[in-house]
Amino acid sequence: MLRGLTTVNFFADDITAARRWYTELLGLEPYFARPAEGTPVYIEFRIGDYQHELGIIDSRFAPPGRSGAGGAMIYWHVDDLQATFDHLLSMGAAEHQKPTEHGPGFVTASVVDPFGNILGVMYNKHYLEVVES
Repeated sequence: MLRGLTTVNFFADDITAARRWYTELLGLEPYFARPAEGTPVYIEFRIGDYQHELGIIDSRFAPPGRSGAGGAMIYWHVDDLQATFDHLLSMGAAEHQKPTEHGPGFVTASVVDPFGNILGVMYNKHYLEVVES
């Protein structure tokens, strides 16, 4: 069911400062920003051998209940997001963030497993392109 890591998302109150910091750390500019002009609310880097995605999201868009240090959301690619989300709920997981489309080919959801862990699932067309190549 879980096919592989798609995107690691961190949250930041100041996307501009986060962009500078991560650009310096990683030695590369983000390849994607939303919106493309002006101050973005989301930026994304592709890093590593498999071009894994590291996204930085404006903290205003964090799921409810986020507090303190941490805040990373790790998403596992799934082929059918809604079916997987429903299956997780049927197994006793609690909804953390309902399925949300972030643009064509990018849908995320998350649950809290019975042990208190947040499990993110995502349909991500970039993941499929990498696997197919």
